[in-house]
Amino acid sequence: MMYLAAARLAFQRQLAYRTANFAGLLTNIFFGALRAYVLIALFGAQNEVAGYSLQAAITYTGVTQALISYLTLFGWWDLMRTIRAGDVASDLSRPFDFFGYWLAQDVGRALGHLILRGLPIMILYALIYRIALPPAPIHWLAVTVSMTLALFISFCYRFMVNLAAFWTQDAVGIGRAAWMVSVFLSGFLMPIAFLPSWFSSALRWMPFAHMINTPVEIYLGIADGSALWLALGQQLFWCVALYALAQLTLAAGVKKLVIQGG
Repeated sequence: MMYLAAARLAFQRQLAYRTANFAGLLTNIFFGALRAYVLIALFGAQNEVAGYSLQAAITYTGVTQALISYLTLFGWWDLMRTIRAGDVASDLSRPFDFFGYWLAQDVGRALGHLILRGLPIMILYALIYRIALPPAPIHWLAVTVSMTLALFISFCYRFMVNLAAFWTQDAVGIGRAAWMVSVFLSGFLMPIAFLPSWFSSALRWMPFAHMINTPVEIYLGIADGSALWLALGQQLFWCVALYALAQLTLAAGVKKLVIQGG
C-alpha cells in the first residue's frame, strides 16, 4: 500500500539521521532538566500545586520533552517548501489522496522520533528523577489512544499552517507565529492547571491543549473517570473539526493554484 510505503520511508529516513537525532536528544535532555529544576524551585516545601505532586510535575516535564519531536512542536516546513518550489502541482496530480500521503509520512517521522528521542528521554528521567507511571491499565491504553489523536490534531494544524504558502511569500513568518501560539497554549511550558482557572478552563476547549496537556494528564492519571472520557471525546472532536478545516483550506489553495495557472 502506497501510504504504508510512505510511512516506512519516512521512518527509515529518521533512522539515517543519527547525528541530528543525537544532537536533538541532548538538547531535549538539557532543557528538560532545566524545566524540572524550575518546577522543583516552584514547589519549594509544598507537597502539591493545582493537583500535581512534585513527582507528577517533574514527570510532566519529561513527557512533554519526549513529545516535542513526536509532534514537531517547534516547526514543520516540509509541505511549505514543496508549495514554494512548485513541486506541489505534480504532487496534486498524482493518483493518491494528498492529505493522506502527507499524513502517512508524518506518522512514519513521528514514530522514528518517538523511538529515537522520546523513549531515551523517558528512560533517563526514570533513572534520575523516579518519575510517575500511569496508575492503571486503563491509563496505559488511554494514553496510547490520546497520543495518536494528539498527533493527528498536531498534523492537521501544521498542515493548514503550511498551506499559507499558497497565499503569501511570508508563510515562514506565519508558521513561526503559529508554532509560538501552539507551544504556549498547548501546556508545554507548564501544566494548564497551573494557570488561572478561567484561562485553564478556556484552554481545555481549544485544540492546542489536546496536543500536549491532555495526553500527559491521562498518563499521570489526573484525567480519570468521566474526565478521562471527556478529554478523549474532546480530542476526537478536534480531530474531526480540524480535518474538515484542513480539507477546506486545501481546496481553497488548490483553487488559487489553478486560477494562477499552476
